[in-house]
Amino acid sequence: MSANTRAAALIAVDGIDGAAIGSAAKAANAAIARAERGGISRWDASGVFEEMLVGGEFAGRPSARTLLLLYAADLAFRLRWEIRPKLAEGRTVVAAPYVDTAVAFGRAAGLPAAWIANLFQFAPSPSRRIVEAGSARKTPNGRGFVELACEQIARPRARANGELIDKTRAQLLRRRRSLKR
Repeated sequence: MSANTRAAALIAVDGIDGAAIGSAAKAANAAIARAERGGISRWDASGVFEEMLVGGEFAGRPSARTLLLLYAADLAFRLRWEIRPKLAEGRTVVAAPYVDTAVAFGRAAGLPAAWIANLFQFAPSPSRRIVEAGSARKTPNGRGFVELACEQIARPRARANGELIDKTRAQLLRRRRSLKR
């Protein structure tokens, strides 16, 4: 089958536990025929969050809205440089995480659903979704977007961090149930 006749697909892997998202993305990628693999597009491919962390306490604490704007900017980068080119070749790309993770975090942080939907309207719908809604508390020091975002907003209040993670998990579980209908 030539590259032009392959069926391109976008697989979204979303969740709150960065390590679980990474494992699920690797498993999904491994299940794709070698000739059809387009690879894994991971969050912070643009380096925007790494740059944010370099500023440390001096830069101040970002709001949930700011973190989602940064996530959207990073996702736009991933779509432009990693995802769309591979889809155009007819390959299957795994995005880890994708939109549902950011939406769940935003809703858990109290941001309006309409604002979040408008922010991510540029992102194409995935062909398939995998939701890993497990607990992020077992992966300290921010291995994934939700872990980093909750730590940025709630630090140094560990209890508030855990509550925001739990709310995000509940939002993802609601999303998973609605997809099964």
